[in-house]
Amino acid sequence: MKNCFAFILLSLLISCGPKSTVFVPNDLAKSIPIATSIDLTLVEDDKVPVVVNPGRFVVDSIIYRMPRAVQGSYDIEDFGNYIEGLKAIDYEGNELKVIKIDLNSWSISDAKNLDKITYLVNDTFDIETTSNFQRVFSPSGTNISPDNYVLNLHGFIGYFESLKDSQYTLDVTAPANFVRSTALQNTGLKSSADGTKITSSYFASRYFDITDNPMMYGELDVEEFMVGNVKIVLSVYSPNNVHSAISLKETVYKMMEAQKSYLGTINSTSRYDIYLYLSDGSAGSPTGFGALEHHTSTVVVLQERASKERLAKSMTDIVAHEFFHILTPLTVHSEDVHYFDYNDPTFSKHLWMYEGVTEYFAQHFQVYQDLIEPEDYYRVINRQIVSSMRYDDAMSFTEMSENILDAPYSDNYLNVYQKGALIGMCIDILMREETKGTRSLLSLMKELSVKYGVNKPFNDDTFIKELAKMTYPTVSLFLENNVEGDLPINYDKILEKVGLKFEKEQVETNYVLSSEGFILDRDEESETLFFSSGVKRNSFWIEQGVLKNDIVKEINGSKVTMDNFRMQIGRMFRWETGQDIEMKLDRNGEEVIIKAKLTPAFTFTKMLTESTEASESQIKTRNAWLKG
Repeated sequence: MKNCFAFILLSLLISCGPKSTVFVPNDLAKSIPIATSIDLTLVEDDKVPVVVNPGRFVVDSIIYRMPRAVQGSYDIEDFGNYIEGLKAIDYEGNELKVIKIDLNSWSISDAKNLDKITYLVNDTFDIETTSNFQRVFSPSGTNISPDNYVLNLHGFIGYFESLKDSQYTLDVTAPANFVRSTALQNTGLKSSADGTKITSSYFASRYFDITDNPMMYGELDVEEFMVGNVKIVLSVYSPNNVHSAISLKETVYKMMEAQKSYLGTINSTSRYDIYLYLSDGSAGSPTGFGALEHHTSTVVVLQERASKERLAKSMTDIVAHEFFHILTPLTVHSEDVHYFDYNDPTFSKHLWMYEGVTEYFAQHFQVYQDLIEPEDYYRVINRQIVSSMRYDDAMSFTEMSENILDAPYSDNYLNVYQKGALIGMCIDILMREETKGTRSLLSLMKELSVKYGVNKPFNDDTFIKELAKMTYPTVSLFLENNVEGDLPINYDKILEKVGLKFEKEQVETNYVLSSEGFILDRDEESETLFFSSGVKRNSFWIEQGVLKNDIVKEINGSKVTMDNFRMQIGRMFRWETGQDIEMKLDRNGEEVIIKAKLTPAFTFTKMLTESTEASESQIKTRNAWLKG
């Protein structure tokens, strides 16, 4: 009866109301789903047709948008760039006036007569390296190819400005032999008369559920299994069948089982989907390796050529990180996340928690659950400290987070996975020291999950003060000085609390790396390849007298250009001891020639080790931190 009444009321509004002022009440509009469809059997020139039928407008004009940004990417991606030929069709089949008002938005006139919108969608994978568009991070992108479709739906389906909370239906038509993988609520299947096509129907309670539920269609390998009370669905696309879901099942099972044990009573999902796309490096293959989190799933892009062992390690590190996002920001988050604006996003001050704490848990759980040894974990901490020093170590993390789209803050974004994780480590150690191991960062996150949760955001500006009330003066002071403030972290002092110290070590390396990472960098503006500050930590180049900012002009007689520098560096990776090399440098306008026989290269670094002078109290705190 309620639905009948709604349609009767809608009819009266359309026939009786003044044309310029009539509107559909918001609650009524939300009760009538926006009907959308994607047809993978009608792809032409690598473009997929999409139809959007709002079925309800009685106003003069409306705005249809594609996302300018999506949650989890912390970047502008402009999915409207990939839309072509958008048309608005009235009930008689005529085109209505459409004006593109910006990269992602279209204004449609005479919307009261709008029947549907149609357009074509190009995929982002194919033009990652050839387009002038803002590059889309591969795991948030889209793929359209005969045997595989990565359907991050925010790249296909948009929203009407005032109706983001409306319900959606989605029909996806695909060849009958395709494997379909998604957690979006399936409401039915329908075969074509000749049996060559199947249309899958889905339902989403609001636009967020469209963007939060990716799909993968095509020649997939899918494994489903239970980890405790959570159903894991692992979908793998390996274009050359190098890897499979069954070959990765044991790795994912072991990892998820350890994560469940680590999280304990936190249990926010009954199903978790992992979509793994393995890139083979061919034309149109994605090059942005990593993952994008969703509430109950993640899309992962990695290299197909990786060995089984290397891929297993990458899956453990990357998918573990994405799964821990169920804690934050998917459960504990601010208003900026909860009320995310796809067209004009604002960003929270607390990336140190969303990404940093998540990355900390993704590494810490491995030692806590005996997947790795403490010495392995110390090396992880060591690498994070060294890597974090490549960024501005005196930059306020909250200030950086809030302004993450703007320079110089955007240049420091990747530090959320290094220093952000170290911030999490410091808070964890401080809490364990204060309570003799009875409270931790994880227990604090559990308390925050209860206090706030999925449907209750915290206040971004007062969150640090809230944490101070929930913890201790040492934690409060650390947050004030080293997270909100711009004081670099004293890692020696923090790690001393768990009986660890740094000792200088010399380890063998190659001719392009040192303890600071790559010793070669490029300047796109001047189109030059040059030695970075890391060269001062590589023994071979120190012996040759190479200095920071020396420009590399030639290597073994071959000129270095922006077209071949990757190949040149690749050759240097393969250099072996005893080989004769010649390099021509430009040092402040003067030519410097290096001729040498390659000798073993070493780098000098500080390594984290257990102190033989650690007190009983420090050892107890360390044991609580590492093993519980």
